[in-house]
Amino acid sequence: MRGLEEEQAYAGRCREALRAMVAGARENVVVGELTWGDRYTAERLGYYLKSLARELADEGDSPPFFGRIEYGVGASAGEHSGQAYYLGRRHISDAIGRPPLVIDWRAPVSTAFYRAGVRDPQGVAVRRRYGWSNATLTGFEDEQLSRQSSDVPAEVPGVAGVGRGAVGGILRAEIERPRVGPMRDIVATIQPEQDELVRAELEASICVQGAPGTGKTAVGLHRAAYLLYAHRARLQRNGVLVLGPNRAFLHYISAVLPTLGEVDVEQTTVDDLLIGEKLTVRAADEPAAALVKHDGRMAEILQRALYGRVRVPREAVVVPDSSYRWRVNQYEFAQMVEDAREEATAYGIGRERVISRLVAALQRQAEARGQNCNGVWLRRMARAVTPAVDEVWPAVKPAEVLAEFLSDPAPAAEGILSQQEQLVIAWKRPRKAGSALWTAADLVLLDEVSALVGRGESYGHVIIDEAQDLSPMQCRAIARRSEHGSITVLGDLAQGTTPWAAGDWAQQLSHLGKPEAEVIALTTGYRVPAAVVAIANRLLAGLQAKVPATRSFRTDGRLALSHTDDLAAGCVDAVRGALKEEGSIGVIAADEAIAELTAALHADGIETVAPDGDGRVALVPASLAKGLEYDHVIAVEPAAIAEAETRGLNRLYVVLTRAVSRLDVLYHRPLPAELG
Repeated sequence: MRGLEEEQAYAGRCREALRAMVAGARENVVVGELTWGDRYTAERLGYYLKSLARELADEGDSPPFFGRIEYGVGASAGEHSGQAYYLGRRHISDAIGRPPLVIDWRAPVSTAFYRAGVRDPQGVAVRRRYGWSNATLTGFEDEQLSRQSSDVPAEVPGVAGVGRGAVGGILRAEIERPRVGPMRDIVATIQPEQDELVRAELEASICVQGAPGTGKTAVGLHRAAYLLYAHRARLQRNGVLVLGPNRAFLHYISAVLPTLGEVDVEQTTVDDLLIGEKLTVRAADEPAAALVKHDGRMAEILQRALYGRVRVPREAVVVPDSSYRWRVNQYEFAQMVEDAREEATAYGIGRERVISRLVAALQRQAEARGQNCNGVWLRRMARAVTPAVDEVWPAVKPAEVLAEFLSDPAPAAEGILSQQEQLVIAWKRPRKAGSALWTAADLVLLDEVSALVGRGESYGHVIIDEAQDLSPMQCRAIARRSEHGSITVLGDLAQGTTPWAAGDWAQQLSHLGKPEAEVIALTTGYRVPAAVVAIANRLLAGLQAKVPATRSFRTDGRLALSHTDDLAAGCVDAVRGALKEEGSIGVIAADEAIAELTAALHADGIETVAPDGDGRVALVPASLAKGLEYDHVIAVEPAAIAEAETRGLNRLYVVLTRAVSRLDVLYHRPLPAELG
């Protein structure tokens, strides 16, 4: 086995090779610009070469590898007998035709690094993990997997530490180390149950019920990177989509995929996905109206509103053509409309089928009389029958259909919505689409109508985080974009905070169009310490969700509950104390309290940033805390957080579990009863 000096020298060799790869990629960009070929080929080649050069250059001083596996000799090791492999975030090679210096963590051979153990070594004799201080290799530890843990010596000369088939110091330190700024990748710390989810087949849709700190978000992002590595040709055609709950969350996870070598992944929120260039949100719904608009019953209602425009033809279609008059009888026309309505997958397609069938009927009559029906003639006939089709199957614009429905919901909603429900969503006065004051919930309805009129794009794979908060109508919008692909659903029913949050995964997966998806529960929290998990678990009994309690991988952490008569002053003192320790700090409070706390901190000279800002101290409204994490969380007035909304206890559960090292709970009013 190599000693520390040899490993440091190997790291230097890897860095030199990576620098040569960067230089070569940049040279290829210059050469590629002069490559002969058609415009599309040249454009795609240039884009690929520039992306590769940018990705390699972004590596900077990050560690070139994080682990090494050494196979034993014998049949159990198979083709890898006697071989050793270094594993890193990306493939590193110093020459074409020679074995790589470092293998990409997504390569098949890397699987053994994450899944091998004393009980099932998978041919691996020794697994080595490396400790780094920035760009400097400081040590390593070995796990002897080819023999029972009781046979492993306590110490090995020249080695930083020795694993006993359990978790070693380097792995524990990597999991627990303080975090400032965006989320990092977890390639060095992926656990066996996480790796199985990451490497699940592309065709498989899976749902991960993940307790706080279990790494479900990181698993989803690493799954995106893995699928692009293993199925790049298929996924580049349709793309990969990552959906998050808000922009602060997207900022937090923004650095993960680029560090894994993947930059061509669309990351957005559901609202931003639906906005596109269709309309501008200019108003907000009352809670009761939003609840109705997000209800799954709206799908049937909107279909009624759209197809209610289709009429039964009352007249024959007669088209003059020189000295002839071609005719389609009323009953034939009516049958065409009925057939198209039954067959069509979209309103617009049905309309086009009626036009094409009318033209075909005219063509048969003309050809029977010996007429030459060329392309010009066919287009002229299509224009001639269009007015008749407009009378029975009019062309529509989705925004106009929705505006007409919201101006008077009764015709389409009768028998589905109650009179009160119709009243809360109806506009006070009729409006046209151009002058409408659209709301965020209207985006979901508009997307439904747009899909009924004509099918949109579909992605090869969609990853949905915080999926428990999606409404049935939002789920339908996502299902349409993954109709021909698979999905990875990430969430925690205990963290459901929207009025329409899911109560169980079976129904939510049905709304997402993947009822067959397997539900896997992650219950071991790697980022949330035991002290924080203990207080958060007290809330589970009061939540509208049946989920298993979280177990913490860690035995560390600190919890302090402090009563104060002045919350603002107490917050300033708590932040001052937190600044003496390492790591990020998140001050989380009910939304209406943020302004006062911000003023108090600024008056004391403490700089703060918004949830999506880069800084040491973040002021976070409770409504935006989901998905974020901080080393030190200061949760201010839990009672106010719990009372601020219908699912306030769920929101408080989210707030408490944002802490990955220390949690200070400041309160003036009595704590919620569930906290004891």
